Amino acid sequence: MPLVDSREMFKKAYQNNYAIGAFNINNMEQIQGIVDACSELNSPVILQVSRGARKYAKPSYLMKMVEAACMDTNIPIVLHLDHGDSFETCKACIDDGFTSVMIDCSHLPLEENIRITKQVCEYAHNHVPYVCVEAELGRLAGVEEHVNVSDEDSSYTNPDDVERFVKATGVDSLAIAIGTSHGAFKFKPGTKPQLRFDILEEVEKRLPGFPIVLHGASSVVPEYVKILEENGGVMPNAIGIPEDMLREAAKHAVCKINIDSDIRLACTAMVRKHLNEHPEHFDPRQYLTDARQAVHDMVAHKIKNVLGSENQA
Repeated sequence: MPLVDSREMFKKAYQNNYAIGAFNINNMEQIQGIVDACSELNSPVILQVSRGARKYAKPSYLMKMVEAACMDTNIPIVLHLDHGDSFETCKACIDDGFTSVMIDCSHLPLEENIRITKQVCEYAHNHVPYVCVEAELGRLAGVEEHVNVSDEDSSYTNPDDVERFVKATGVDSLAIAIGTSHGAFKFKPGTKPQLRFDILEEVEKRLPGFPIVLHGASSVVPEYVKILEENGGVMPNAIGIPEDMLREAAKHAVCKINIDSDIRLACTAMVRKHLNEHPEHFDPRQYLTDARQAVHDMVAHKIKNVLGSENQA
């Protein structure tokens, strides 16, 4: 099945109160684990590529691996640029064959965010085939690849801005800041994560039927933290977003939930475990098989317990 854009995917998710998982990819094993789990559970999926992943794997390699995944399944797959930092980056991904891009100018003044986002939307929407655009209002704290925002510089999304922003830019979906955070070390020890559902509900009122996105939504699954630490890893004070909060958000206007750190955690935990139990192994196929299975299991868990997207492909 060829790549699709996210318009119909989000429309169906909004109407039926579930969210699509947007999982970050860096290599073949991650792609296989994600797509295999989604295929088995008949779930649509968004494969996300960060600027760092694009540089690491090289654009041509990534495209061919995603192309192979499309040939291997009949579920709808979106290929999405995560946190594009400029018009040029977004344009390059659109020209490469991405079906969705994010332009993240949330660190800029509102007027500049509008200007650049509109420029990306005009190029993406006039492209054949149509390419969807995601933008962001508000700033999430945390560290993840090129994203590094201190607690002091973070800010919740202002509902007063969203209607004007969407109308002025023509953007297809909007990432908002309601208390999620990038990375595994999201919150200070002793704090309890809380999502601002009041902001989400107000945004939903201002933009009825419009798809909302949550970034920084990994839950730092304790099972894999334990495996990692038992095998020489260190994850002090790793605190994620409670999965019941994310599931509740998916019942509102949230149609896309980004999950990256949990995939990395599952991969690394199982590689460490394998090499600790089998120090004689040196064949990457041996330990990467366990990593791929961990990705599969994590994605299946998210589909069933957070996203609600099973049998929605």
